[in-house]
Amino acid sequence: MELPDRIAVIGLGYVGLPLAVALARHFDVVGIDRDAGRIAALRAGRDATREVPDEALAATSARFSADPAAMAGAGLFIVAVPTPVDARNAPDLGAVRSAMEAVGGHLRPGATVVLESTVYPGATEEVCRPILERASGLAAGADFFLGYSPERANPGDRAHGLAALTKVVAGETSGVAAMLAAVYGKVTGGNVFVARDIRTAEAAKAIENAQRDINIAFVNEVAMICNRLGLSVYDVLDAARTKWNFLPFAPGLVGGHCIGVDPYWLAHRARAAGHDPEIVLAGRRINDGMGGFVAQAIDAALDGPSDILVLGLAFKENVPDLRNTGAAAIVRALEGAGHTVHVHDAFADPGEAQREHGIALVPDLGGGPYDAVVGAVMHDPYRDLGPADFSRLLRAGGLLADIKGMWRGLALPDTLRRWSL
Repeated sequence: MELPDRIAVIGLGYVGLPLAVALARHFDVVGIDRDAGRIAALRAGRDATREVPDEALAATSARFSADPAAMAGAGLFIVAVPTPVDARNAPDLGAVRSAMEAVGGHLRPGATVVLESTVYPGATEEVCRPILERASGLAAGADFFLGYSPERANPGDRAHGLAALTKVVAGETSGVAAMLAAVYGKVTGGNVFVARDIRTAEAAKAIENAQRDINIAFVNEVAMICNRLGLSVYDVLDAARTKWNFLPFAPGLVGGHCIGVDPYWLAHRARAAGHDPEIVLAGRRINDGMGGFVAQAIDAALDGPSDILVLGLAFKENVPDLRNTGAAAIVRALEGAGHTVHVHDAFADPGEAQREHGIALVPDLGGGPYDAVVGAVMHDPYRDLGPADFSRLLRAGGLLADIKGMWRGLALPDTLRRWSL
């Protein structure tokens, strides 16, 4: 199967944009996103996700459009749209369905459609195939072809970008798989693994993040046990990590578009197949409850309703991504306990924080003094705070709550108290 003469990437978020820019070094690429504001920003050389540096965005030959018609003529369509869960933690394929409808309207004979979004095993063939066939009037496997290549993006992690990853690919024929291996190999230095089939690749992606979720849940439960025993989980982990095969996971809040969501996709398919996924869902229960546990511990350490500053709202360090962030659960629980909570984030967009979580971010750290400062997210600007900063931010007797252990080695004035996992 020949390499495509033109590639369309549908969905220009944390996954699609870096992929479009990387592929554009080797192919004619058009990137499609239905958010006209996002397209305007990209054309102006600004990436709100901070995944693509401004200089790389300015230099790319990729074209960006909010008009689905711009994808016409592509030989390869790569769909990288969100796959969240709904309020009942059931898979939401709405964005995938919409993207496939749009692709189907511009599908030409001989083209290939690849899904990168995380889905349950079978979704590409069971959900995407009929939509594409209906919208295009073409037959999958004869007139056009399907493939799957799960994204492995880690927001904010430049050390594990596309060029450093092994990309898993799968196609409904060996020819499609070989073509996808060649295309993705251009941007991964040839690091490609060809999975047995599409459903195998879908399952591999589903278990990758479920495994990480379970491992984090284990150390989160250990943190809860240590808290009951009056121990620092970080001290315990420091000692345990000296064993050569101890897995170096750390406790914390689990959120974002992958780890806090993907296990539910696996669980959904498991239940449909007649299996009760006990371990997978136990991990989710522990991690989903971590924000409430932390808030309860902080509330117990305070003397009645207090004025609290929470540092960090994003789901992980040094990114602006607010999707499914565990920090929001801490804020809600502390407010529910009667405290007044102020939130600052060094990277998040204030408008998005208000729209998505109903949280008004304070513009700077000039307020206070507060009864408590909570280190929720390990952004670099927060790690750099020192004793003088906390003496200014906290009133005498105030509490420094260090969820991530980022200030463990910091000597605090005797007038301040400390709490950590």
